[in-house]
Amino acid sequence: MSSFKKYFYVIPAQAAFIVYLITLAPGVLQIDSGELAAVQATLGIAHPTGYPLFTIVGYLFSILPLPFTIIYKLNLLAAIFCAGGIYLFALTSRELLLNVSSFQTSSKKIKKDKIKKQRRNKSEINIAESVSEIPQIKIVISITAASLILAFSQTYWLQSTSVEVYSLHIFLILLIIFSLVKAYLKKENDLVHWLWFSGALALGFSNHMTTLLILPGAAYLFFMKNGFNKTAFKKIGLMLLIFVPLLVLIYSYLPLRAAQNPVINWGNPIDFERLMRHISGKQYQVWLFSSSEAAKQQLIYFFENLFREFNIGIFICIFGIVSSYLISKRAFVFLLISLFSTILYSINYDIADIDSYFLLAYISLGFFSLFGIVKLLSILKFNSSVNNYSYKVSAILIAVFVLLQFYLNLGKADKSDTYTFQDYTKAVLTSTGNNALILSYQWDYLISPSYYFQFVEGYKRNTAIVDKELLRRSWYYKQLETAYPGILSGIKNDVDLFLNALKPFESGDEYNSVLLENLYQRIMAGILSSNINKKDIFIGPEIFEVEMQQGSFKLPDGYTLIPDLFLFRVTNSREYFPAADPNFKIRLPETKNYYINMIENFTGSMLVRRAVYEMQFDKVERAKLYLQKVKTDLPDYKIPHGLESLLAD
Repeated sequence: MSSFKKYFYVIPAQAAFIVYLITLAPGVLQIDSGELAAVQATLGIAHPTGYPLFTIVGYLFSILPLPFTIIYKLNLLAAIFCAGGIYLFALTSRELLLNVSSFQTSSKKIKKDKIKKQRRNKSEINIAESVSEIPQIKIVISITAASLILAFSQTYWLQSTSVEVYSLHIFLILLIIFSLVKAYLKKENDLVHWLWFSGALALGFSNHMTTLLILPGAAYLFFMKNGFNKTAFKKIGLMLLIFVPLLVLIYSYLPLRAAQNPVINWGNPIDFERLMRHISGKQYQVWLFSSSEAAKQQLIYFFENLFREFNIGIFICIFGIVSSYLISKRAFVFLLISLFSTILYSINYDIADIDSYFLLAYISLGFFSLFGIVKLLSILKFNSSVNNYSYKVSAILIAVFVLLQFYLNLGKADKSDTYTFQDYTKAVLTSTGNNALILSYQWDYLISPSYYFQFVEGYKRNTAIVDKELLRRSWYYKQLETAYPGILSGIKNDVDLFLNALKPFESGDEYNSVLLENLYQRIMAGILSSNINKKDIFIGPEIFEVEMQQGSFKLPDGYTLIPDLFLFRVTNSREYFPAADPNFKIRLPETKNYYINMIENFTGSMLVRRAVYEMQFDKVERAKLYLQKVKTDLPDYKIPHGLESLLAD
């Protein structure tokens, strides 16, 4: 039993890891999953801010001789990081509860609370546990329950299911908090522990720049422990001697690897200017602090989403905010600073997938739930005797909270049956033949997954996929030439003109926007016309539905579009052009999201367009073939009434 009490904090991490394995995605998911997996597997350079530590660790894990595909191994690594984060959360929670008196505001307050405790009757609610030892069994139950509340919160759980930088970010943030708490609690020779903290902080910044959100809370604990004096600042100077060299060492990966011209070389950070631009995420800063209205909407979203995030567990988290003030005031202040600094920063980032930016806020709420459970056990007059009624009520109540949260979030977090993105990407690549060029900006559903399948698995490597939006960036032309040699050979002069006009824009100087847009349009048209006799050319339906309908993009003179299976084929002929039978299979999961629905809509709309095209040439049976595919495989897509009646004939 003593061994259990000593090492119990491993149990919630093990339980979480088992669940993460069960709900792990078997392959590529949406948004950046494919790109990040490809970057790790090929030692490439990811989108800003580059994530060098994530890339290096992922590459080392990908070459381990495990009997899995590379994408599954990298998804597995995400689960390991998140489970490791729960282990660190439990360790930190143990330190907080075993040392509650160290987190009080002053020694006088501690003595005052001790006197109050002595005057209380033992049957009263034990508020004075805030300055004394909390019973071991209460610590075990509180830490286990709080760890699982965090582990099965929606966003945290989702990070464990597939490749993402936020899984490592979770692990490193909790490592930073653990090392911070250890340094704060150390009474003698604490410099070593503060140096360990600075090292953990450097690792965090080398993975994700939102590590800066932990700094306000860390500064509070540091100065509460060390005072605001010369000695404290000398200690900070020594910490910087660890922090800066370690950070520089890890980020040196970016220019060194860029010089080797990897197949994925986002930003090409080969010199100091490009490196700083990449690390700072300059191209994304347009969405940061964009407007007060956007911040208001993100703030509303955060609070509206809290119940979906923790479900019933949010009540324990909220109760824990007050409880932490009664039990451990400095922990309360530290967590509150971390919570609000995260919210205030993240709501000013105007992007759709904002949830992961709130992770430190959710972790803070996880720690608040720890104190809430401790307090709840006191209110219920918890007694460690298994025959005690309050013991049974307490155990059952907390178990119900955790299990209900697990059940309510399971459907959203479970990605074990999500094959949609790999099915869709492979089906699109297959439909274009063996020597094609695709112009698209379906990053979330097609382009990012294709990075993995083409550059790691070698699938349809001869098909060139050009991201229309990335053509606005200078570095992308070098990556295109590396990935698909010769694709830009026919428009070299236009590319050179565009890159020269782009220099002042990327440097932050005055630029000619009209000239840039005209050259950009010439390049897109030129890529199509210069490759039309060498490759089969396709464009994505999103370009047709938005740019072409608005007139912002035009095909070269004499060319037209024919709906194929998933894309529009570019041709200079008005004659009938056959398309393959729709023999593909795209598996749709039981629980869908926005990205799954978009794939269903893209596929359904293109098959319907193909059916209309067949009808224009009186090929009724062919039209029925495509419509039947929609009805059978895409049940949520609504076939237009006039065409649906065709299936009844």
